[in-house]
Amino acid sequence: MDILRNDIQYLKGVGPNRKIVLNKLGINTVYDLITYFPRDYEDRSKFKKINELIDGEVVCLKLIPISNVTESRIRRGLSIFKLMVKDDTGTIMCTWFNNKYVKGYFNKGEEYIFFGKVSVKYGKVELVQPEYEKIDQNNRTGKIVPIYPLTENINQTTLRKEISIALKLIDNKMEETLPANIIAKYNLMGINEAINNIHFPLSKEHFKKARVRLVFEELLLMQLMLLSLKKGYDEDKKGIEFNKVSTDEIISVLSFSLTNAQKRVLEEIFSDMESNKCMNRLMQGDVGSGKTIVAAIAMYKAVRSGYQAAIMAPTSILATQHYETIREIYSKIGLTCELLVGSTTKKQKEKICERLANGEIDVLIGTHAVIEDNVIFKNLGLVITDEQHRFGVRQRSRLSDKSKNADILIMTATPIPRTLALILYGDLDISIIDELPPGRQKIDTFAIQKDKQERLNNFIIKNVKDGKQAYIVCPLVEESENIEAKSVEEMKEYYQAHLIGCRVECLHGKMKNKDKTRIMDEFKNGEIDVLISTTVIEVGVNVPNATLMVIENAERFGLAQLHQLRGRVGRGRDKSYCILKYESHSNVVKQRMSAMEKTNDGFVLSEKDLELRGPGDFFGTKQHGLPDFKIANLFTDMDILKIVQVIAIDILNQDNNLEKGENILFKQQLKQKYETKLEL
Repeated sequence: MDILRNDIQYLKGVGPNRKIVLNKLGINTVYDLITYFPRDYEDRSKFKKINELIDGEVVCLKLIPISNVTESRIRRGLSIFKLMVKDDTGTIMCTWFNNKYVKGYFNKGEEYIFFGKVSVKYGKVELVQPEYEKIDQNNRTGKIVPIYPLTENINQTTLRKEISIALKLIDNKMEETLPANIIAKYNLMGINEAINNIHFPLSKEHFKKARVRLVFEELLLMQLMLLSLKKGYDEDKKGIEFNKVSTDEIISVLSFSLTNAQKRVLEEIFSDMESNKCMNRLMQGDVGSGKTIVAAIAMYKAVRSGYQAAIMAPTSILATQHYETIREIYSKIGLTCELLVGSTTKKQKEKICERLANGEIDVLIGTHAVIEDNVIFKNLGLVITDEQHRFGVRQRSRLSDKSKNADILIMTATPIPRTLALILYGDLDISIIDELPPGRQKIDTFAIQKDKQERLNNFIIKNVKDGKQAYIVCPLVEESENIEAKSVEEMKEYYQAHLIGCRVECLHGKMKNKDKTRIMDEFKNGEIDVLISTTVIEVGVNVPNATLMVIENAERFGLAQLHQLRGRVGRGRDKSYCILKYESHSNVVKQRMSAMEKTNDGFVLSEKDLELRGPGDFFGTKQHGLPDFKIANLFTDMDILKIVQVIAIDILNQDNNLEKGENILFKQQLKQKYETKLEL
């Protein structure tokens, strides 16, 4: 359908400025817009009267304006707009902040629908920042209403309106994307009905059926992609048969003993490396379990067998961390390794590339810079990617393509329940390091509400006076680097004012790479006492002197991500702490905070996420380091995932190139959806 490919700018109501905003959300075409699915829903089908309102509740009301909108400028950058409204039981004030659009919207005497939070102060009742709509046959308020992820300069009402316009333009004429036999067998909604009801459900039942349809399709495509990749690895690709190499030399220079789990995983890796099949293995290990050392020993085996090895990490911070750890070990046994990241100078890069091509460098460690065309290995035999979900399929394949038959090892600190991992990573063999090295400190974790802020400030100051350092992590509230930077900068101002005698600095996505590196170096060197940051410090930061992790708005993070962040402390000999600040009174949030307090085991926490899953709770896949989905949730949709895996296996067994009948629909979508080099 050609309309779906149209640039979003040519949709009614979308001009050049709004196009820029929508592009920030990843919406470039009409198709992107109608597949930009809600993150939540609000049931606004029940209306209340003014005399029934209770402080703090969120309500839907039918009200009539009885005044004009007034504007008060409180200070630069802050204006308050007020409107008096009534129903047949009383009057109430509506209040908006910096919303100039309300001034010309309302007419006295006409009825509107308002949806917002009730605030009762000093006997006065008001609606704070309510959404509003004039009553007509098309209004959504008063029904099941979608809530979308937003960015700056766009609100829910505007986005809903644009999606509604797009759906009317398409007019139920989207071509079906699933084979008819699958739709019939599994009693699935058609694509047009599903798309309409995922945005504007006619009822809760319609919403459930629409979601099942869309999740089913998304997970089925994912399984077909993974199984096709596995087919590609298994067929016709002979691996390198690495030598049986003694590891006594490298183990003798370590300042610690390997755990039994590390030894077991190394045996599994060595078995793969010595076979004539290409290794394609996922190594899972909790924060601090020693994955980097296992990788270093595996690369040692490759180098002593006459090959080169490479590690690709998603950030320069993580790549540098790997480099420093591995260089220290290799320098004692005569192996050479180099670091290649975005900030490497052109002259340095040219020298590294020349030495790499000549075989003078045994191991190259870097970011996506290592997959650039001018980076050529003499004899690459082992490819390792860390936190692989942060790279696209094409990025990962470009690194392995630098060798005809390199073995592949993927590392992740994301704890995933084994049953889920086996289904999700159907294209990989799995090793798990399920034991922490002796001497790793247990991190005491406490969940607190915001009223304990003063005690927290005193605790941070005491920590610094004792010669220790602290992290303070802020959530990314909305998908905007500007907002991210602002929230971190504001937090920095607050803590600089309240942490007397502490050197406070911040780190966020708007900074230049060289400034990020400088700040991290200063923190590592003890020149900064308290580092305020977004989750950029989630992986790869190793500062043994940092013994305190404070996480603001902890309810906004998934358990796996909270656990990853907590793992940034407890890396030295001193007692370490993690403080989770949260504001929600939700029972599920309290259970999740309690789980963090009770265990330091990431795999136990990942199982807890499964246990606590439920409607209305969003344990997003991003928080667990799993592949990005528009609608599917790998935890809540496990039952569907199991069904589609069986279907995908059956389809590929009968038609492994997806060339027969309606299977061509899958072939077309896989080429569009996944940036792969599948031979389909």
